[in-house]
Amino acid sequence: MLWPFQRSKKNMEEKTTTSLQMTEVELKEKVIKAIKTVYDPEIPVDVYELGLIYEVKIFPVNNVYILMTLTSPSCPSAESIPVDIEKAVREIEGIAEVSVELTFDPPYAQDMMSEVAKLELGFM
Repeated sequence: MLWPFQRSKKNMEEKTTTSLQMTEVELKEKVIKAIKTVYDPEIPVDVYELGLIYEVKIFPVNNVYILMTLTSPSCPSAESIPVDIEKAVREIEGIAEVSVELTFDPPYAQDMMSEVAKLELGFM
């Protein structure tokens, strides 16, 4: 049996890395859950299921980067949806900074929707 002070430095580092990775995974899940509370006002499906979120990255120390698009460049909610997403993610305890970047490359297409969204909107 090894006492805590007898563990090798490598084992301690591996354990710390694993703990950080789990925390990052858990935080990403919370971020996605928060994003799912934001809806396009014209469509009764959340922006995540619509396929508007291209990327969610967690950086050290709980900084969040979100790359997203809109259904069209002329979307009437173009100013409010990214702000609503940022607000929802900032409400998560422990979040440091949130950056939401809007892109239209690649352009949005209906095949980006999840099956849940397609069912909800009658496409399946």
